[in-house]
Amino acid sequence: MGEKGKKSKTMSKSPSAAKEHKEQLERLQKKDPEFYQYLQQYGKDLLTFDDEDEDFDDDAEVDMEDAENQLDDETYQHDIPEEEEKPSKNVLTTEMVNSWCKSIREDEKLSAVHSIMKAFRTACHYGDDTGTDSSAKFAVMSSSVFNKIMLFTLSEMDRILRKLLNLPASGGKKETIIELMNTKQWKNYNHLVKSYLGNALHVLNQMTDTKMISFTLRRLQYSSVFLAAFPSLLRKYIKVALHFWGTGGDALPVVSFLFLRDLCVRLGSDCLDECFRGIYKAYVLNCHFVNASKLQHIQFLANCVIELIRVDLPTAYQHAFVFIRQLAMLLRDALNMKTKEAYRKVYEWKFINCLELWTGAICTYSSEADFRPLAYPLTQIISGVARLVPTARYFPLRLRCVKMLNRISAATGTFIPVSMLLLDMLEMKELNRPPTGGVGKAVDLRTTLKASKPILKTRAFQEACVISVVEELAEHLAQWSYSVAFFELSFIPAVRLRSFCKCTKVERFRKEMRHLIRKIEANDEFTNERRASVTFLPNDNAATSFLEDEKKMGTSPLSQYVTTLRQRAQQRNDSMMESSVLVGEKSAVFGKKLDQIPDSDEEDDIKNDDGATVFSSSWLPGGDSRANLPKEEEKKKKKKKKRKKGMEQDEGVGDDEDVVEDLVLSSDEDEDEDEDEEDTAEEDGNEEQLGGSRQQNKKQKPKNLSNKNVRPHHHAKNNKSKKRKRAKLN
Repeated sequence: MGEKGKKSKTMSKSPSAAKEHKEQLERLQKKDPEFYQYLQQYGKDLLTFDDEDEDFDDDAEVDMEDAENQLDDETYQHDIPEEEEKPSKNVLTTEMVNSWCKSIREDEKLSAVHSIMKAFRTACHYGDDTGTDSSAKFAVMSSSVFNKIMLFTLSEMDRILRKLLNLPASGGKKETIIELMNTKQWKNYNHLVKSYLGNALHVLNQMTDTKMISFTLRRLQYSSVFLAAFPSLLRKYIKVALHFWGTGGDALPVVSFLFLRDLCVRLGSDCLDECFRGIYKAYVLNCHFVNASKLQHIQFLANCVIELIRVDLPTAYQHAFVFIRQLAMLLRDALNMKTKEAYRKVYEWKFINCLELWTGAICTYSSEADFRPLAYPLTQIISGVARLVPTARYFPLRLRCVKMLNRISAATGTFIPVSMLLLDMLEMKELNRPPTGGVGKAVDLRTTLKASKPILKTRAFQEACVISVVEELAEHLAQWSYSVAFFELSFIPAVRLRSFCKCTKVERFRKEMRHLIRKIEANDEFTNERRASVTFLPNDNAATSFLEDEKKMGTSPLSQYVTTLRQRAQQRNDSMMESSVLVGEKSAVFGKKLDQIPDSDEEDDIKNDDGATVFSSSWLPGGDSRANLPKEEEKKKKKKKKRKKGMEQDEGVGDDEDVVEDLVLSSDEDEDEDEDEEDTAEEDGNEEQLGGSRQQNKKQKPKNLSNKNVRPHHHAKNNKSKKRKRAKLN
């Protein structure tokens, strides 16, 4: 009786279900006639049925889910031969992909485009925890099939989408996409654009190989203009590109930067503010510590920021003004509070590298009216930093500040009085008396902000400081060696240099100073001879053209002397770089990286060859997670080692100063940030909390000792070693 009751229920329900399905199809015909016509061509079995002829046996019962799956099969796979469907519906084979690619290239079939996009989505999300998702048509694929799908889609989809949307073969602006969004083509095919960009973004976050990421980003750059229609995707792409720009290796930083620059050029105001803020933050995060291996990489990052500023100087000025003002506020706090913590926020690598960045930007755009006004406040900040703590231990930082001031002066043609900063150094006792700490190792002032007390007494440190003073003072005077007022400018420096020659007890320093004094005197004669025949007054505009021809030729004695000093400094820096380990040598040079990027669309064959070599591995997204764990752990260990080395070599922070607070960034940011940015901030905060808890645990360990009178053994060893060092020095 139970079985008969169930059978009668199914028989009573199924006719009503068939009528209801028929009514749905009639409503579909009225609502979307184009889709109904499409079903008449490729899904006739779904439309031509009779409810009276239906067989309601349990074995032949058709569910609505089966009908949707059948519709999906007919819609996306009607071009596939029947032989390929027989083995298994869940396996994606090479023959299926080849047939779709062939029909797209030769016949331009839209159904094949739908099929390849469905396969592309499956490939990008392969290995994700989809559970029992019935929409996941293909669940199994090999690495060769994955590579073929990725290579074809990334290489051809931009061309296909542009043809479907009646767009030019390349290029485009935001206005073009805004106009396109009101057309019928966009309503029909915008889901393909969103699927392509969204799935590509997903697989970018899964990739680990830099060459694979570079190729993917380079191909997505051609479709970047479509992001104007999807603001949420645009923000995520900016975030991913900034991450790869700051942390990537090989050519990936350049590819990421070109992607960002292309976004700013094509989309304009939609992403300019976010890109300017994001790239400055990424720069600050990557210049916490400086050593010989990071010098070129930091310079490359600074060059990228300066190049991005070129896209829109008025907008960049607004952001630069805010960031420079923040640096000024930190300096003001240090001058007013005069505490160790306030000094530490100024005398750290982040602060100094930010000054270097804006110095480079002002020197690059000094002739632009939009950027030139920033030169004065930046000059005031640099001068204040140089005078903040006037001790010998901060000689390297002062010399770095003087070098920045000389660059600004040369670029803007403005006189900046830097000679007093250099001459005050020569009067300090650390550079006047003979060294008591031995010869010591060679000191690279480019990677040093603060010298330790033992290094102060070495001969190498004294020589490095005095030679740098001579070089920077000669640079400063050479800039004005063609001025009609050079004699007055050079009088006080010449007097103080002669005084140093009399006071110093180091013969090598006397020779250097006497050589510089002779060049200053020769330049005085050079300008005075021509000044004797001048008829204009000092405040006359004709004074600006004084010795203009000689300046172009560089014939003054000081200019020729500075040329030899630059060559000597270059040789010295090269020798120091050769003696250091260059970890990121290949990933640090701006020019070499740009040469690796193809310039024109005519090189598609070369790009496809590159893609064929890139997508030739056995990697799959979300594959064997266990196999990926050791690589991730190795990367984390390497990062930790680099941080430790950087902290050991970072002499800009005090000996007892372990924790440095982050540089406060723009206060004009919106409070409602993107969810992804909040997630990363939480992750960073968790890491900081973990690091802080570890440090607290380390500090608390000695407190757990039961016997307070017991002292750790290493303190006794340190006391013995200190006594031995003092004995040796005596």
